[in-house]
Amino acid sequence: MKPKKLTRRRFLLASLFTSLLVAGDARCVEPRWVKTRRLRLNNAPAHRFVQFSDLHYKGDRAHAKSVVDKINSLSPDFVCFTGDIIEEAKFLPEALEILSGIKTPMYGIPGNHDYWSKAPFDDIFKCFAATGGAFLEDDQRIIAAGKINLMGVARLGPKHPLPSPKPEMKNILLIHYPAWAKEFNQKFDLLLAGHSHGGQVRIPFYGPVMVPFLVDEYDLGLFQTKAGPLYVNAGIGWFPYPIRFNCRPEITVIEI
Repeated sequence: MKPKKLTRRRFLLASLFTSLLVAGDARCVEPRWVKTRRLRLNNAPAHRFVQFSDLHYKGDRAHAKSVVDKINSLSPDFVCFTGDIIEEAKFLPEALEILSGIKTPMYGIPGNHDYWSKAPFDDIFKCFAATGGAFLEDDQRIIAAGKINLMGVARLGPKHPLPSPKPEMKNILLIHYPAWAKEFNQKFDLLLAGHSHGGQVRIPFYGPVMVPFLVDEYDLGLFQTKAGPLYVNAGIGWFPYPIRFNCRPEITVIEI
């Protein structure tokens, strides 16, 4: 059989069909299709933990609960959250109720939307502490039997000095904004960030269509910076539109 000639009509129909498939995937499939990404930073890791970010909880209880269940199924040593639990304060109680189901110490930092929501941070501190972890608003904790110095930076400036790295430990720094990696003169074993959502829409062989402020070139994945290796998580939720394409929400298992 001879192949059918690609007429203008057939080309337009094929383009329309492809566009509908892409739109359906971006709107109905990918926003809740959470992937587990694995990152191993040395050949003989001693610690295994999970990072997730940018929950942006808006009332989708089933989706958020599935994220918590997935984290628990991975049995990490601890969990790191890199900001933006909510956008509106009214959603905080339910979001914290769901996050309290995490069965391992959870450490986290605030994101810009957490501040913008004007939600009471006292409840967030209590939730994270109840898991055995802590909400690190410009603070640090020694964890993993004294082998990891975990730091959280929420604000930069002379009034908010950076917690000090400890040379005898693994130093992990939580930041919300990836571009902040350029601001540190200290050296860390690992920096973790969120905020970018990976751009939410990524064009193959091109990258994100758009990223938020304070992302710069650090849109998604692992980067080498002057402050150390930086991993930028794709996040769980979305803002401002419930669309993701070629950029599924992500839970990251990290071995260090």
